[in-house]
Amino acid sequence: MTTGGLIIMVLSVGGTTGFFAWCIWRVLGPPDSTHKMHGVLDTEVKIEEEERERRNSGG
Repeated sequence: MTTGGLIIMVLSVGGTTGFFAWCIWRVLGPPDSTHKMHGVLDTEVKIEEEERERRNSGG
């Protein structure tokens, strides 16, 4: 194997292993270290509540 091939193989295997370890760390890590992710439904519910309050208070 050439030196260039060895370098590419080491970088590829190292990068894949590092990414796998990072994914495992994120999944098995403590829950309070992650931020709450808001989905589309959470945002729509909040917008609807604000709109409902605006209509009721302005009326």
